[in-house]
Amino acid sequence: MHHFPIVTLPLQTKARGQMLEVTDYVRRLVAQNNIQNGMAIVYVPHTTAAITINENADPDVKHDLLEKLDTLIPQRESYYRHNEGNSDSHVKSSLVGSSVTVLIDGGKLVLGTWQGIQFCEFDGPRNRSYLVKLVSFDRPQE
Repeated sequence: MHHFPIVTLPLQTKARGQMLEVTDYVRRLVAQNNIQNGMAIVYVPHTTAAITINENADPDVKHDLLEKLDTLIPQRESYYRHNEGNSDSHVKSSLVGSSVTVLIDGGKLVLGTWQGIQFCEFDGPRNRSYLVKLVSFDRPQE
């Protein structure tokens, strides 16, 4: 097993709630490092953002997910105590999650036909980043 250095990828969000597909960036890293078999771990080091795998073809899915989260977890609640006004963003981030692991087989990310890796912004717009750790199960070249 071979571990590659963690790669930090910046991104800029443009709305308070937004989902940005980052699959192509992860695919490029896999190709650049010539990984045939392994895994890519994608991690978000923010408490008001998240990462998930979901639909990558129809933008209405992103819209629907964000709207449902906003309905279930409104921005303002009488019992919120956090003074920054983003308690809802923290809850959404915890529910969606801070990392995903994607298998790599035959040099390709193992994703379903319609799946993509989505960065989820819940407290934007902001300058953000996400981290990718690649692990290869390939035998070293001799």
